[in-house]
Formats: sequence, C-alpha cells, structure tokens
Amino acid sequence: MARPRTRTICASIAILWTLVANAQPTDEEEEMALIYGDKSMISITTGAAQPLTRAPAVATVITAQDIEAIGATNLDEVLETVPGLHVSHSKIAYAPIYTIRGIGTEYNPEVLMLTNGIPMTSVFAGDRGNVWGGLPVEDIARIEIIRGPGSALYGADAFSGVINIVTKTADEINGTKVGARLGSFETRDAWMLHGGKWGAFDVAGYLRIGRTNGAKETVAADAQTALDRARGTHASYAPGPTDLGYNAVDASLDLSYQHWRFRAGLKRRTNLQSGPGIAQALDPAGRSFGQRITADLTYHDPAFTNNWDVTVQASYFHLNEKSDLVLFPPGTDFGLGAFPNGMIGNPYKWERHLRLAASAFYTGIEKHRLRFGVGTKNDNLYKVEESKNYAYISVPGYGSLPAPLGSVVDVTGAGAFMTPHKRTVNYVYAQDEWNFTQDWTLTGGVRHDHYSDFGGTTNPRLALVWDAAYNVTAKLLAGRAFRAPSFVELYNVNNPVALGNPSLQPETISTTEAAVSWQPTGTLQLNANVFHYKMRDIISYVNYVAQNTGSQTGNGLEFEASWDVSRKVRLSGNYAYQRSVNDATNTDAGNAPHHHLYLRADWRFGFDWQGNVQVNYIAGRNRMAGDTRPQIPDYHTVDLTLRKGKATSGNWDFTFSVHNLFDATVLEPSPYSETGLYIPGDFPMPGRSAYIQARYGF
Repeated sequence: MARPRTRTICASIAILWTLVANAQPTDEEEEMALIYGDKSMISITTGAAQPLTRAPAVATVITAQDIEAIGATNLDEVLETVPGLHVSHSKIAYAPIYTIRGIGTEYNPEVLMLTNGIPMTSVFAGDRGNVWGGLPVEDIARIEIIRGPGSALYGADAFSGVINIVTKTADEINGTKVGARLGSFETRDAWMLHGGKWGAFDVAGYLRIGRTNGAKETVAADAQTALDRARGTHASYAPGPTDLGYNAVDASLDLSYQHWRFRAGLKRRTNLQSGPGIAQALDPAGRSFGQRITADLTYHDPAFTNNWDVTVQASYFHLNEKSDLVLFPPGTDFGLGAFPNGMIGNPYKWERHLRLAASAFYTGIEKHRLRFGVGTKNDNLYKVEESKNYAYISVPGYGSLPAPLGSVVDVTGAGAFMTPHKRTVNYVYAQDEWNFTQDWTLTGGVRHDHYSDFGGTTNPRLALVWDAAYNVTAKLLAGRAFRAPSFVELYNVNNPVALGNPSLQPETISTTEAAVSWQPTGTLQLNANVFHYKMRDIISYVNYVAQNTGSQTGNGLEFEASWDVSRKVRLSGNYAYQRSVNDATNTDAGNAPHHHLYLRADWRFGFDWQGNVQVNYIAGRNRMAGDTRPQIPDYHTVDLTLRKGKATSGNWDFTFSVHNLFDATVLEPSPYSETGLYIPGDFPMPGRSAYIQARYGF
C-alpha cells in the first residue's frame, strides 16, 4: 500500500513543480488579485470591516475568485481549504460536519453558520437542517471564517467557529451572467445572476436549478448485515451503493435603496436520497424534502447622528422538512416479528424563526470604538407529524426493541418523536476597541443571553493586538462560548436509545490563543497561531438519556503561507495540528484529523488561461473511546482546474476540473454503536469526478 501512495504524492509534487516552472509572465500587468480577490479585510470579528491581520480573532477570508480558481461546485469543497477545518459527513444523507480544531459531532451544532450575518440554525437539532443537499457557490461573494469562540458577539453555537457567507450585491454582479455545469454522477446545474438598477433600487437576483444522482460508492456491510447474522435473515442491501441524489432549486433577491436593504432567499431540496441510511442500514427507497425560506429587512445609517453608526434588522426564517424513510429493509426481524415492508419511519417537522436586532457604533470617545447591541428571537418548532409501522416494546434483558404494527400508523401527538416546542431568547452585548497607544489595540466584549427554557449565560472575550513592526502583527486572545441544548436533546421522546432531558444546561468552552502575522517581503505572507481550549458540561447520552457530563481539552497549532512567485504565479498552503482529549477517559476525542495539510498553486498563462492544483492530506484520525475498530485510514487527494476566459473569448469563460485526480480511497468515520448496528467500514466518499462549466456575461 505504501508504494502506490508514494507514487501518487510524487506525481502531485511533479504537477505543482511543472506548473510553476512553465508559468512564465506575459507582457500584461495583471495582478494576482484577479485570482484571489480582496482577502485583506474582514467584518465578522467586530461587526465592522477592518484589516484581516489586525482583526481580534484567528480568521480566514475566501473570495469569489478563490472559489472560481479551485473549481469548487459546493460550499464543502471551499471550506476544506481552511486551516484547522475538516469537512466530514454524517449518516443523515452525508450532511456536512464542519470539524474545527478537533470539535465536531454528528449534528454539528458547535459551528454557527450565517448568511449575511444572520444565523441559519435549526432549533430541532442545532444544525443547519437534516435535509441539506449541499449549498451552491455561484452567488457567494466571500466567506469569512472565525476559528475559535464567537459567542461574545453572536451568541449560541458560535462555539468552535463561525462561518459567514456573504452573497453578491448588484455592483459585484454588474450585469447578467448565465452558466451551466455538467459533471460526474449525472450532475446538471444551470444558473443565472443579475445585478443592476430598477428605478431607484439596486437589484441583485440569483436562480439556480440542478440535479444529481450522487456518488454511488460501495458499502460492503451495514447495520442490517450484523442483524442478519444475529437473526439468520438475509435482508441487507449490502454490499450496495450509497444513494446521494437530489433535485435542487436555489433563489435569492437583494433590493437596496439608500439606507434600506431587503433580502429574500429560497433553498429547496426534493427527492433527497438517504446516503448510508439514517439507521446506517442502506435505504434505496428513502426520500426527503426540505425547504427553507428566508427574508430580512435592514436599516443601516453610518452617520445616523454625530459619532453614531446605527443598524436595525428584522429577519424571518421558515424551515420545513419531510422524510419518508425505510430505517431497516424488508425482512428485518428484531425478534418480535418480521417487517415485510421494512421498518418505516416518516418524520415531518416545521420551524419558524423571528428575529429583531439593533446595534450601534459610537466613536465619540478618543481612541475608542464602542459597539452596543440588543435583540430578541423566537424559535418555534410549531408543527410535528410522524407516521411509522413499529412500536418499541420492553424486552427483559434486551431493553426496548421495535415490534411491527402491521401497517403504517399516524402517531402524531403523544406518540411522535417530539411534540411542538418553542423558546424565546433575549440578549444584550457591548464591545470596546481601544487603541490605547499607536501600536496596541485592546478589544473587549461581553454578551448575555437569556433563554426561556434553561436560563441565562454570559460570555466574554478579550483580544490584544500589537503592531510589532510595519510588517509584523501579534495577537493574544481569550474567550468563552456556549452551545445551547437543541430540542432533540431537551425534548426527544419515544426513542428509547436517544431520550431528551429538559434539565440540560448549555455546553461551554474557554479558549486562549496566540497568533502572529509576518510579511517578510512584499510577495510572502506567513501566519501562525497556537491554541488551547477546555470544553465543559458536554452533552452526551448516558444510559440513552441526554446528560451534561464530561469535559474535553484540546491543543494545537495552525500555519499558513502564501508566496507570489511572480505576477502570474502564487503558491499557498496551510498545515494544522490538533490533539483533543476526552478528560474522563484520557483518550483521544476521536474522529478528527491530528494532521491536515493543504497545498495550492495558481498560475496565469497566455492571455486568458488560469490553472490551479490542490493537494489535501488528512492523517491521524483515531477512534472514539470504546470503538475498537482500527484507526481511520489516512488519505490525500489532488484536484486540478483549468479556466479559459475572458480576454480573448469575449464574455465567455470555461472551466474544467477534476476532483480526486488519482482516485484515492477516502473514508469518513461512521458512528459507532454498542448495539453492533452500524456500518463497520466507515462512509466511502466519492472517487474521481470531473466537471465542465460554461458562463456567459452580458
């Protein structure tokens, strides 16, 4: 096994070297910004734009130019390039798990994802929704990522990190652009972007329609395989493929006039297949529907009165998810009778979220920039329906086992997995950026959140930034964050292996960091940081009931570098190391990579050609305590992208990309279960895939 891996690594290095050696500058004075875009500013660290190197956080900015250069087709491919962030996948249709600094669980509530600064969190599980089906990238202007706590500004779930997706404005689109993409797994996408004027309004619009059959990698054995061995049945679909297809519609509208901006969005997924199966038993028949509708109205006046910059915002988020699933296949028998049509569960749920917030900057005190904020939100899981053909029966010596009901029965109400619940959250925060000497800035902030269902939590942060030299900046950072218990953890019923606990308190994390940024020459940028964190009151299941129990300690470092070899060539990359320990067992926290290495080369040649190659290396993923399977295999992938346009081809540009060029075997950890009902060989990720894209602007 070592020899093929060595050959592939050597081939990857050869590709990088060839690109640099052959990419000679042309006579045109095109800057590397055409490839990378403006990465020098960030806004989510304080709420106002400021230089990235001086921001009071360890952060990353990814631009639309980055996304185009690497040939990314969805958000997950983009986020995998961030140091300290690895994208794993869950059993729920391979929904993404954004593991930051070793922190990542199945529903992934530890990461707060924002769109234009507004949370897109489901209150049901604390994630971004069970019916995800990817997120397209054509309407993304930039992505800002904080690695580390952000609760002092953003409240719940800004625990291990914050991801803010900023969509394109009318000025950034500047006209009409249409595009189409064809690719592996029968992937088809078409989209249109428009930015311009409508009377006195600036208008930006986006529409995308797509479908895919998804990668169909083989699962050799699944949960049903183990059950077949125990019961003498032959019901499993394994060996069999993962099913990851879906149909997609995405749309957005952005209207702005003077100090006002209205945005609306739609994300709709239909016929979403079940991947490895919700119970880790292959489910080729399962289908899900998901629809999220968003709207927000913002008033922003940077000169509201003397020294005051004021923002007021109202937002609405509606989420509806319906899943028709075969949890275990026809012929399943747990010892209480066979399921001739399979063990069927059909959970439906509806959520509604309303938010109102106001914030203001005050600059009337010399050397200080103060920010104040206040807000309220209402999270309402207002409707739940469920039908199923099984009921749990208590069996001495075995706990509770599912027994067939004979037909699918509507159990909405007391018999469902959950009844409707809602919570109200009120919050207030304050922040001061104090430039107390010419080269030193101290940023301090604190936020208090009060939850109607479990009480209050207060979270501070402190950051000291020193401009040690004209080309060196150093930072010391400390902060505390929290994760609110989700409704699944609080109120889940009628599931004997995952019961809720209304007495739960939030998880907390305290983090300290030190970072330095150095630009030794005008073409070389180096960044490094080290971190330490302590998680407490971790929510996990003890005897199948959610409990606050245990703690976790993590340490690590992250290093980034970029070098403009010439006006046409840039080399960049990052390396992250982390070690996270479950304090109760003194064992590795599990599943997250200890080592993550990412290398990238960009080059421009001819009049209108661009090329990109990426190498992504993941290593050192141990199992969680109690999971006796061998260590998760290391892997590395190579991606290659070529783009042509627009200098000699009018308004056209074309992109051809190959992902996982050498068809490496990539596995992500499957959840372990003491019952023995799980996929023992982990989740297989897509092999080699290719895409071709064309765009036209007018």
